[in-house]
Amino acid sequence: MKKLLLSVVALSLCLAPAAWGKSRSGVVTVEVDLSKQETGKETRLWIPYAVSDKYQTITDVRVAGDFASSAVYTDKANGTPILYARWDKDAKSRKLTYSFSVDREEVQIRELKAKEPAWNRDDYAEFLKSTALGPVDGEVKKLADSITKGKRTVLEKAKAIYDWTCENMYRDPATIGCGKGDVCALLKKPGGKCTDISSVYVAVARAAGVPAREVFGVRLGKKAEEEVTTWQHCWVEVFIPGTGWVPTDPADVRKAMLVEKLELDDAKTREYRDYFWGGIDPYRVKLASGRDVVLNPPQAGAPLNTFGYPYAEAGGQSLNWYEPKNFGYRILFKEK
Repeated sequence: MKKLLLSVVALSLCLAPAAWGKSRSGVVTVEVDLSKQETGKETRLWIPYAVSDKYQTITDVRVAGDFASSAVYTDKANGTPILYARWDKDAKSRKLTYSFSVDREEVQIRELKAKEPAWNRDDYAEFLKSTALGPVDGEVKKLADSITKGKRTVLEKAKAIYDWTCENMYRDPATIGCGKGDVCALLKKPGGKCTDISSVYVAVARAAGVPAREVFGVRLGKKAEEEVTTWQHCWVEVFIPGTGWVPTDPADVRKAMLVEKLELDDAKTREYRDYFWGGIDPYRVKLASGRDVVLNPPQAGAPLNTFGYPYAEAGGQSLNWYEPKNFGYRILFKEK
């Protein structure tokens, strides 16, 4: 199983950053079939809904299926668009297909303003607070103070936390999905996947007074056609006064180190660290952000830790999104 996971991971990190393309275009298709779920219960489905922004253009959106109703909503706290569909309890078939074209650009923000202008922390309060699994007090605060000791600006603190995360976290391929991002547990055992590594960065950054947030999406294949069902990815955006929101991805640094068997002092590790501080590759599409998510319409279950996967409930009981075959979905990519 570990060999399979490593081979999948290697697909997206088989070249050095300098050899990566500057853009990636294709069609992403999410196919959902909930027909095998127990009949006699209302079934509801929520899928992260891609929208255009500065670095990605979403067009040719198509939604089809045998649902009783469907619409696009937005979650109140994070502004994440959501495709929602519902099937009546007597439905024998429950199918939906959602597809969109994406043109994604590489992001490289290298000119970070060293001189910090005045900024209002209240404007970024949402990105400085704790979450259910990401506290900003206690041991996390102690760690943040230790890492950023002597650092005066947000930029200096953000970079110090990035360096610490790259040097002290590691990728554990045995982690289920992208990981839970349970920061207190990760400080005791700092191994996990992208959500774990990103969440530690975000919590420590917030504890140090640095606005930060996780971003959730799915990787775009590098082949002409690929199934990307299990290629969800989480990275970080950090706010640098005078510059704005800057991407950073310590999780992909540690992934590259694992796949390519690199040590911290290897020249290629330095190349990855330099690239993913202010840069991200174009082989991904942004879908959602936020933790402790209350969907719209609200789900019957507890707030979602993250919303990077399709989510569904049958009779008010959630399905396991980490098991796409049992859940009944797959995600495909085809270049254009």
